[in-house]
Amino acid sequence: MAKDIIKRAENGTYYFRANLGYNPATGKQIQKYKSGFKTKKEAKEEYSKLILSSAEELVADKESPTFKSFIEDIYLPWYKTQVKESTYKNRLKTVQKHFAFFYRKKVDEIEPIHVQAWQLKLAKEFSPNYVRIIQGMLCMAFDRAIILGLAKKNPSRMVGNIKSKKVKVDFWTLEEFQKVISLLYKGDYYEHYLFVSFWLLFMTGMRIGEASALQWEDIDFETGLLSITKTLYYKSMNEYKFVEPKTQASNRTIVIDEDTIRELKEWKEIQEKVLPDCGFVLSYSGIPTSKHTLPRALEKLAGLAGVHRIKIHALRHSHASLLISMGENPLIIKDRLGHEKIQTTLGTYGHLYPNSNFEVAKKLTGMLSYTPATHSIADYTSNQFTAEYHREVI
Repeated sequence: MAKDIIKRAENGTYYFRANLGYNPATGKQIQKYKSGFKTKKEAKEEYSKLILSSAEELVADKESPTFKSFIEDIYLPWYKTQVKESTYKNRLKTVQKHFAFFYRKKVDEIEPIHVQAWQLKLAKEFSPNYVRIIQGMLCMAFDRAIILGLAKKNPSRMVGNIKSKKVKVDFWTLEEFQKVISLLYKGDYYEHYLFVSFWLLFMTGMRIGEASALQWEDIDFETGLLSITKTLYYKSMNEYKFVEPKTQASNRTIVIDEDTIRELKEWKEIQEKVLPDCGFVLSYSGIPTSKHTLPRALEKLAGLAGVHRIKIHALRHSHASLLISMGENPLIIKDRLGHEKIQTTLGTYGHLYPNSNFEVAKKLTGMLSYTPATHSIADYTSNQFTAEYHREVI
């Protein structure tokens, strides 16, 4: 016997919950709930009316979900499969915060004028480069909506992005870094850990995730080769894991200098006394330290040393700056840092070559020599040849 969809509430009124199928885009069940009917007949009439009259409206809803539904139920589950877990979690907050501007509209209702209003609003609060990143993410979402047939155009691409602004790379000079590193006392176990951590980052240019994932087995002390094959995704002291490096070029082998080899050997001996079975190079407790530990220590040390504060990633820039000051070839710097393209290296650090034109001019000086001629060309040729020569030149 069929189940009666009309129910009676405790107060004597009637209600129903109509199941209207599933949204093909989201896979979620579509339901409508109505209550407060005085008689069962009224409830049945309303139920029939809903089923018959709202069919077209429901189909339209299926074809064009709200932007909120599209992002949360369709786009983000797909996007999660396309990027690293750490990237997804970092981008998720950005999406939820900034895409909410469009959430009440349906996907196909969003026009270029709406995107432009959103873009101008963001430009008042954030840097141009940050706005460009967010709008790039919006473009990607609309591209996906077009592929799925939920939109016919990409209003974000139609509007275009705002002009980028060259960001000055922050770094420490060799002298500034030496002021900071000299404050650490290697006789203290924890300070020795900080010392070798900052030293390694400054002298190799590794990303903090790459350095955090570094194992002792990744270092060949005989040849000085250091292999970078992974990076560390850190959520908490109980939840961390190795993941693939940022790009294919990030998988690399670099040669470390003899001073760094000596410092690493010394730290390994000290660490083994406290943690005999520790595989992590940069660890004082057997597990990777909190992602806030080194940045906070670096900030405090900068204040004590009287140098400007930098972020932990700026030690990577400091390494590149050091190599440039040594006159190293940009291609070598590219490979050492793990950049995929030389344009990335030159685009990031090109401004650190302020006197390159002067250096070129110095090198060109004296390359050519000229011994003054004692006779004119006319003395060696006929007047007819000279006339033809001048005509050709003119």
